[in-house]
Amino acid sequence: MTEQKDKAAAAPAAEDENHIIAERRAKLQALRDSGVAYPNDFRRKDYFGDLRATYGEKTREELEAGERIEVQAAGRIMLKRVMGKVMFLTVRDMTGSIQFFVQRDALGEEKYKAVKTWDVGDIVGTTGYLFKTRTGELSIHVEALRLLTKSIRPLPDKHKGITDPELIYRQRYVDLMTNEASRNRFVTRSKVLAAIREFMAKNRFMEVETPMLHPIPGGANAKPFITHHNALDEDLYLRIAPELYLKRLVVGGFERVYDMNRCFRNEGMDVRHNPEFTTIEWYATYWDYKIQMDFTEELIRYAAIKATGSAVVQYQGTTVDLSKPFDRLTPKQAIMKYSDYTSEQLDDEAFMRSELARRGEPQKDFVGKGTLLMAMFDLVAEEKLIRPTFLIDFPTEVSPLARASDSDPSVCERFELYIVGREHANGFSELNDPDDQARRFKAQADAKSKGDDEAMYYDADYIRALEYGLAPTSGCGIGIDRLVMLLTDAPSIRDVLLFPQMRRETGLSIK
Repeated sequence: MTEQKDKAAAAPAAEDENHIIAERRAKLQALRDSGVAYPNDFRRKDYFGDLRATYGEKTREELEAGERIEVQAAGRIMLKRVMGKVMFLTVRDMTGSIQFFVQRDALGEEKYKAVKTWDVGDIVGTTGYLFKTRTGELSIHVEALRLLTKSIRPLPDKHKGITDPELIYRQRYVDLMTNEASRNRFVTRSKVLAAIREFMAKNRFMEVETPMLHPIPGGANAKPFITHHNALDEDLYLRIAPELYLKRLVVGGFERVYDMNRCFRNEGMDVRHNPEFTTIEWYATYWDYKIQMDFTEELIRYAAIKATGSAVVQYQGTTVDLSKPFDRLTPKQAIMKYSDYTSEQLDDEAFMRSELARRGEPQKDFVGKGTLLMAMFDLVAEEKLIRPTFLIDFPTEVSPLARASDSDPSVCERFELYIVGREHANGFSELNDPDDQARRFKAQADAKSKGDDEAMYYDADYIRALEYGLAPTSGCGIGIDRLVMLLTDAPSIRDVLLFPQMRRETGLSIK
């Protein structure tokens, strides 16, 4: 019954929209008939945000007393009020919005009459001069006004905007027109990227571009997307990580490099995962994972301050202080901190297998204690690491590219950074022993043959590169999307991706 009511309520709205579209198309046809539809000869000289920054604090009298400030600006009509012989338009450009003051006497009867038929959503260009209204609103006194683009579809209600999340993600262009919070979120994202690049340049890192199409997927335990290159008649893989190519460059002598770009993983989708996502990975010679942790902490703090103005942010009601030193725990310490398990139990392989099975997370027979330990961490501790926390000293078994500890070969010099219960970074001292790396690749290949779809392939060329000599090196990767989620208080990764992956839309037709 409720579904029928929803459909009944939606039907009049669709009919109203179709009626509006028909009216606007008729207006567009009139423009076509007059030969002035979609002109492209207007040149903007001024931006609304710049005008406000320069003249917003001046009084009405100061603007009137000085030389008249001529402007030539353009934007989209967001609000329109007609009051007899005077009209007020709120117009927005990429920097903000400003009010256009339109007088019939200034434009002339015919032009003013035409402007009255223009719609919210239309894109217009004006020449005029700045002044302030009696209420102190900085405005443009319009002397000439042109319709540059006719908007055929009506914008959402100016107060409600788009409320359907699916429409927000599918029609991001409308969301950005009407939702200031969404626009600001993506402005912050741009600032984060700029801050990271600035920080890396200050620390002598060189940005490079590594391939998106790989003959062998590598650099992470993940399921790849597969495509086929017709000319080569070979299957290729969209990159799951740039790691092995970046370390080849370190072998070649680029001792501090990074790549900030897309990765692709053919896995599930949820509030933290999208099949296409952005990471930064970097590598530095003569560092170990401890130096790398310090650098990662500084980078995240720097990006937060540059992008938001503070190292203290709010995320979904929780205060996250990035200004203080981050915590450090081993997986075992984290499990014991957030559960009743004892050290002896966590060292008992048989107990761990039975306990994970009891809790609904049975593990494959061929995995070892390291995999069992990390499965238990995922189950009982991961979501509880709210404060910025480095999880350190991972089992070597689950870290095929990380350097084993000299004091305990069962663990490696690896860390992951958790904030608000989510992984944000992964780094380690790099394995530069070609023979050890070859053994680990073989172990991964064996796991793949036993049904582990996410295990790595054997990369013979990478082994060859290591045989030339990789200097002592440490690397790290940060998920840019999750970092932006944190800094913009976004509950879902889709909120920080301009065009998140969606199931193909049905109902669209060719016109």
